[in-house]
Amino acid sequence: MKFKWRALVVFAAVTLIVTAAAMVAAHKIAVLTQLERIVADIRIATMLPPEPQDPNVVIVAINEDTLKQFPYRSPVDRGFLAKLLASLDAKKPRAIGLDVLFDQATEPDKDKALKDTMAALKTPLHVSYSDNRQFVDSAQLKYLNDFLPPRLRARAEFAVDPVDGTVRWIFPGAEGTDGKYIPGLARAVAASAGIKTPAVQEEIVWHGRPDSKTSPFKIYPAHVAPLLPASWFAGKVVMIGEIVSLTDRHRTPFHVVYPGLRGQLPGVEIHADAVAQLLAGHHSQRLDLTGEILLVLFMAALGAGFGLLHRHFGFYLAVGAVILVVLWVAGFAATYFTGVMVPLLEPSVAFLLSLWGTDAITGRQARRQREFIQSAFARYLNPQLVKRLADDPGMLKLGGEMRDLTLMFSDIRSFTTISERFNAQELTHFVNRFMTPMSDAILAAGGTIDKYMGDAIMAFWNAPVDDPAHAEHACRAALAMRSELVRFNAGLKAEAEAAHHPYTAVRIGIGINTGECCVGNMGTPQRLNYSVLGDEVNVCSRLEGQSKTYGVDIVVNEPTANECPGFAYLELDLILVKGKTKPVRIFTLVGDEAVATNPAFVALKISHDALLAAYRAQQWAEARRHLHACRAEAPELVMPFYALYEHRIREFEAAPPPPDWDGVYTATVK
Repeated sequence: MKFKWRALVVFAAVTLIVTAAAMVAAHKIAVLTQLERIVADIRIATMLPPEPQDPNVVIVAINEDTLKQFPYRSPVDRGFLAKLLASLDAKKPRAIGLDVLFDQATEPDKDKALKDTMAALKTPLHVSYSDNRQFVDSAQLKYLNDFLPPRLRARAEFAVDPVDGTVRWIFPGAEGTDGKYIPGLARAVAASAGIKTPAVQEEIVWHGRPDSKTSPFKIYPAHVAPLLPASWFAGKVVMIGEIVSLTDRHRTPFHVVYPGLRGQLPGVEIHADAVAQLLAGHHSQRLDLTGEILLVLFMAALGAGFGLLHRHFGFYLAVGAVILVVLWVAGFAATYFTGVMVPLLEPSVAFLLSLWGTDAITGRQARRQREFIQSAFARYLNPQLVKRLADDPGMLKLGGEMRDLTLMFSDIRSFTTISERFNAQELTHFVNRFMTPMSDAILAAGGTIDKYMGDAIMAFWNAPVDDPAHAEHACRAALAMRSELVRFNAGLKAEAEAAHHPYTAVRIGIGINTGECCVGNMGTPQRLNYSVLGDEVNVCSRLEGQSKTYGVDIVVNEPTANECPGFAYLELDLILVKGKTKPVRIFTLVGDEAVATNPAFVALKISHDALLAAYRAQQWAEARRHLHACRAEAPELVMPFYALYEHRIREFEAAPPPPDWDGVYTATVK
């Protein structure tokens, strides 16, 4: 009965923890977020349910045949555009969106004719506009502002994924150089058609095709449109723009399957998709948060249940493959038959992590392997210490001296989970392989390795050899360890891919503290260990543990930061670590002097410091504003920190701290 209760507790704990971890990882770790988007792109490109052509939106295409009628291809002949608009106006459409940028002069009489026609139109009209200096220079912007009155302007930009440049969202709009808000073209056209929409970035719901060869919208060549029946345009939104091979094409989710023109759609067709969506009132059909949580929770529980069976690897491999195949087939089928977009990577990660985690916690092999590692790496002597002992055998006695030292603690995150993948011999090889570059980085910076504790390293600087710049050298060692970890993970990934095995990146946490300690030979006359003792050692260990709390890889105490102020630091908190009565100010080490003077980091630090100031002043709205600015500027390695503060701000908004709150956070874990 006791075993059953223990298994039930493990099952529940793993299920809940893995569910939370998988959801946080899927939304906060850029690689996982992007992979989930790519999986969604594949479904959009291949599994959109067939739909008839949209009845509310038509496209008038300026195509190759249209351009052949003019003496020059660009800009588009404005006399022709004037006549086209006038003829469409007479057909009484609901609204017109003109996706052509008028940023330079052409023939004066034609320019005037187009301006006069646009001014006289009875049909609501919105025209593409941009003051983005990536697209228009100052002269072009001046002409565009003179040519196009503010009431007709609508932003032509697209909301693209910053990672791969894919258009995924409807661009809501932005302020112009004059400070006035200009909506995106799709929202402006929808508004002129009587559909008001909030100024938020909403995911595009791509219109399905009737078949593989038919466009989602009726497309009429611009030079033919004036000859077509008025009934084809009456009451509809007409989008005008170029559809040619090499101009104004943008990467869309279809690109993941169709690398050619089918994947890079013309801008006017993307705008048409967005307008059709707004007119129909469609919203993203992704699973809502409640459904997402339930799905991930179910898959985590399923994995945890199988993990309790303690079967051999082949069983887990077969069962896991079947379950994941069923999940992914069901996800693709849901998109095809209902249009619903179910997350797939996130529940898959939850299933695998819980399967792995439950087996690791309740299995004996992981504990045996960990004990083996701790025994094998019990002692390590720094070469400098060996030399001093050879020169002065009298050092082999008990005793120590008080010195200012800089201390470092480092260990591997989720080591128990990692150790489950290996037998004892393989795990020894893995730890040796990991410890070698980490140790080399410490030794190259003049550090002394005190001991290895399983997967952890303890080191210090300024003993036994004097080192006036000990704080700086410890920080450089930590940065070198971060770089070595990147190379180490790259090697693991290459090997995993070559062997067709799953790959999991190794992550580490590092704590650095500077203070006075007792350093010397500790132990007994029969067995000595050159080591350090003192309260600052305990503080350093606590700092390393707080790297998990704040989601960063390096945590530095204030004395260390003061000793080498030229490095790039971001303050984390004023914290009361477990077992201490006085708070300490802690920082994360982002980079060296070059990073500290980088304009991007300088801008981030200003926003970051403003966030902490507002947070400690209990100005929650101001803190949230600075938090958003930080997220826009910060590198990925500090993003979990901002997620933590967002959570704290939300909690304090619901239950404010007392008025005399000093901003100190009391750590509840070591």
